[in-house]
Amino acid sequence: MEPLPLTNDESGPFAGIYTLTLEQPGKPVVVLDHVLIQRLEASLRLVPRSARGLVLRSASDRVFVAGADLKAISELDDAQLDAYLVYGSRVFAMLSELPCPTAAAMNGAALGGGLELAMHCDALIGAPPPMKDGQPGKPYPVGLPEAGLKICPGWGGTNLLPARMEPRRAIELTMTGTTMMVDEAKAGGLFDAFAPDAAALLSTAKTWVAQAAAKPRMVRDGAPLHWIGRTAQTEHTGRSGVAASTLAALETLAREHEADLASGGSIAAVLDAVNAGLVKGWQKALETERRHLIQLRASPSGREAIAAFFAKAAGKK
Repeated sequence: MEPLPLTNDESGPFAGIYTLTLEQPGKPVVVLDHVLIQRLEASLRLVPRSARGLVLRSASDRVFVAGADLKAISELDDAQLDAYLVYGSRVFAMLSELPCPTAAAMNGAALGGGLELAMHCDALIGAPPPMKDGQPGKPYPVGLPEAGLKICPGWGGTNLLPARMEPRRAIELTMTGTTMMVDEAKAGGLFDAFAPDAAALLSTAKTWVAQAAAKPRMVRDGAPLHWIGRTAQTEHTGRSGVAASTLAALETLAREHEADLASGGSIAAVLDAVNAGLVKGWQKALETERRHLIQLRASPSGREAIAAFFAKAAGKK
């Protein structure tokens, strides 16, 4: 499989920092289909252990990554969908296991699997939308919209988003499939750094990586740096008490949505995956998400919502 573009700063203040570019030539946006994930895997295998850092960026000028391949989610049989999700998780984990600091340079919409991919990096670096005709560009959305399609995240989003912003707010957004505009995400603390303009995004991301590389090396344990079960390495996360505050939010939301828990819908799935992460760990959280996603996409409400999404998309063409 042909790797994605991978470049290295050979000199200057960012020497040794690699930039990996997500691309899908001929397509208007980047979507996490099987081929792209294969190309991402091939590229990550080329990053040397001696790398000073890695920045993940998108070639699209409209989005970072639009999300997972919804066609695959709707059409694969249960075993095939499970394999697709497991494979994606394994490749995304390669980012979390690199010995060097990593950052996602988010230039546009980061939705569903696209945000989950970004959150496997140590840092999220945002930027305002590009100027257009001398005027500020249209704000772009960031978030996990899966519940709006009556499904749930499948690559760890339930356990990743609450570790990067106020947990109750993050879980509520995930339960409802509500996305944030970039300014709201910035105000909510989602980003570790924010570029002054779109043109400065890559240099801002490299600056964050360079500063992180100067600190004592992170201890990798197979889980992303920012997730709800992280109780150590606060010198790198900049956050403490995430597990305790997430547990408190989970208990409150479970009481408030007691009726929804019996329905087996998206709300129940999200809360179950959060609980699985806190009680049984990162891998169990991923397994729980996959199980719910496979079940929900085949439910009558899931099939109806996904069909409506495709019909709406076709109508826009």
